[in-house]
Amino acid sequence: MNKKHDQSSEELWVFAYGSLMWRPGFAFLERRQARLIGAHRALCVYSFVHRGTPHRPGLVLGLDRGGNCRGIAYRVAGRKRAETIDYLRAREQVTRVYREAWRRVWLDDDPQKSMHALCYMVDCGHQQYAGRLTLAVQLHFVRQGHGRSGQCRNYVLETVKELEALGIHDADLHILGERLEGTHRKVAR
Repeated sequence: MNKKHDQSSEELWVFAYGSLMWRPGFAFLERRQARLIGAHRALCVYSFVHRGTPHRPGLVLGLDRGGNCRGIAYRVAGRKRAETIDYLRAREQVTRVYREAWRRVWLDDDPQKSMHALCYMVDCGHQQYAGRLTLAVQLHFVRQGHGRSGQCRNYVLETVKELEALGIHDADLHILGERLEGTHRKVAR
């Protein structure tokens, strides 16, 4: 990331699409539903640290190319900007599978309003990039994964729960969540 962005005292916007939605871990002034165009949420990253190990990887979310993604935009005070970026780097960049990027996001409740937000995009050339996997393969990695931050299964179920609370339907994740729970409950659309 550009040092100019680190040293600025301007407010910071952060776009969350996975665990940052339900466990941000940093102080924020505002939390708004938002949309990112040009990337989609996908279970496309083998987790070697937080939700798995190199010998028994889990599978976590990444922003992959194409489509769009609904999630959360957090507004962070300018005085907390550097601290928040440092925290996010320590959390998201353990193995450098994500690229820090500035992308325009649009607020759901005010589609005319957009801002540049810090996003963590998957690096498709990284060894942990899984690409598009079948549901059966995803289930395998999610069920086996357990790392520093806990079980991969819980990560997926917490993400699905948060998406449901936000009224966001992510068909692939909801199907996976139903399989992980072993039920065929109806999911709000």
